[in-house]
Amino acid sequence: MKKKTFPPRLHAIFATNSDEAIVIRRGLSKYVCTIGWDRKKDEFKVGQWLHGRIYERRSDLSPDGKYFIYFAMNGKWDSEMQGSWSAISFYPYLKAFQIWAKGDCWFGGGIFVAKDIYWLNDDPPVFRHQLKQQRSLLKRTDTFPWHESYGGECQGVYFIRLQRTGWNLVDKIESGNLEVTTIFEKELKRGWVLRKFARAGLGTSKSKACYYDEHELENHEKGIRLNYKDWEWADYDKVQRRICCATEGKLYYAKLNSHELTEVKELYDFTDMKFQAIDAPYF
Repeated sequence: MKKKTFPPRLHAIFATNSDEAIVIRRGLSKYVCTIGWDRKKDEFKVGQWLHGRIYERRSDLSPDGKYFIYFAMNGKWDSEMQGSWSAISFYPYLKAFQIWAKGDCWFGGGIFVAKDIYWLNDDPPVFRHQLKQQRSLLKRTDTFPWHESYGGECQGVYFIRLQRTGWNLVDKIESGNLEVTTIFEKELKRGWVLRKFARAGLGTSKSKACYYDEHELENHEKGIRLNYKDWEWADYDKVQRRICCATEGKLYYAKLNSHELTEVKELYDFTDMKFQAIDAPYF
């Protein structure tokens, strides 16, 4: 019997003060790559591949779209990076100009609080990073960038990033099967609300990760609710004034009128991408 395969998982991060975005593509197997996305021209450029895992929910893009901070793991616990690390690179590449060994999968990654200032998701002294390489291009702040903490895993960075970019945390639901759903909403035009269900738990099937999102659109004025459980990522693109979403390894956009999504179009199909050894054009 042929082994069932699943489409790659996609997650995007918008730069808040530029046209740039980064798409993090995970799969198949234990590979991940980053892709630069020019949202004004809808042009895509492959950055680099990694044989390992990038924790997209603990990553961030600087407001000007120039730098990428991320947390990665390859499980080589006896290596210099101790199996996991946090790093900062030039968008859309992964080659680090600043890097910290981690040695575990607690905390890690970080948030940009300005175009040249970042906060490292550290927790001294127990889960402290170990600096391995540094260039004085950016400044680090130790001031916690939010008024509420969400723990040492993916929510600890992800929920801060969502709220920083206009999502409102409106509810938290705990179910009896050890799953937690945190609900975020983003107000759109014409009475629409984009709702994100950030789920944490064991997942409902092998196609789901421990952390995954589902979405819906609701128009309170019209009494309309549109469910999109297959959207693994979605956000409102202010540059092009449209909804962008990812499902089944493909990226789409759509417009909203007063009753429904219109002009639904495929932006890019990431399904058949293969590993490439790509050198970053710096250092």
